[in-house]
Amino acid sequence: MYLSKDQTEKTEVTCIRNRADVIYDFKVSFFTMGQLPNFPWNLLERELENDSSSELILDILKQTCLHPLCCKHPPSVRYRRLFLSQLIKRHEASGREPLDELYDALGEVLGVEEGTECYKSYLLPCGEAVSLSESTAVISEGTTGLVTWEAALYLAEWALENTHLFTDRTVLELGSGVGLTGIAVCRSCSPSSYVFSDCHLSVLHRLRDNVQLNGLDNQNSPRVSVEHLDWEEVTEKQLREIGAATVIAADIVYDPDIIGCLVKLLSKILRCSANGSPPDVYITSTIRNPDTYNSFKHQLESSGIQHEVMTGPVTHVFFYNRQATIEMIKLYI
Repeated sequence: MYLSKDQTEKTEVTCIRNRADVIYDFKVSFFTMGQLPNFPWNLLERELENDSSSELILDILKQTCLHPLCCKHPPSVRYRRLFLSQLIKRHEASGREPLDELYDALGEVLGVEEGTECYKSYLLPCGEAVSLSESTAVISEGTTGLVTWEAALYLAEWALENTHLFTDRTVLELGSGVGLTGIAVCRSCSPSSYVFSDCHLSVLHRLRDNVQLNGLDNQNSPRVSVEHLDWEEVTEKQLREIGAATVIAADIVYDPDIIGCLVKLLSKILRCSANGSPPDVYITSTIRNPDTYNSFKHQLESSGIQHEVMTGPVTHVFFYNRQATIEMIKLYI
């Protein structure tokens, strides 16, 4: 079939875009340590069928294991080994000549001992990266707060689409964990000040490290602080001193034993006016146990707190499991 010049140019542009999309998808997935089976391997294989060179594989390698971000804040050693093994497997299956750079990269990580910490980096639409030091174990030091959970990514995406709720405001985050949501808000939503909070000492230590790692402090805009906030002991006076106009939290509704003190805290927050108005309060939850979540809603209602289910983020910015059941609610009295 004969293609006109315009059709040929459009085909070339589409090929370039598809190639760029594949490379970017690999980059995003790699730096967030996404599950390897969920990588766009089928798109890679399709692109390899139309290109006899090894340039695409090399470009993916340069944007992952050989990227400066990987040298500065690398994913876990085991993860890099598995990723490189899969990339080599796909390259060999395509029938191409061995690529020295692939085997050199694998040889390098094979000689590195695995540690207890690693980095996950999340790319923002502005092109910057939020890099977080996380534990290689899901539950570490008796807490789940040392890793980033889906609801935090969901909340961060929602914040990026609703910057007006954060711009020039004091923001308080409950249960900040390793800090993904807050750092993304500080980087992209221009709050006047941001208060990260948690109650577990090891989480607070990691949180402070991550805040500093991403160049945030209490000297520049936004002013940032990391606070120990015990839900049972915090007073209305302390909450008024914070003066939050927006309060957010992700994945704090998971333990039936703490729902009571959480609801009491939320009641205090909603009754602490900032500039004469109650703060906007948004809670995002991954619903793992419907009974626990329904108990939370029931106790809210019993305390005179109403809620409204919010529409979630439209634009997919981060790489995470979107099959999880996540709900965001706005609270008011």
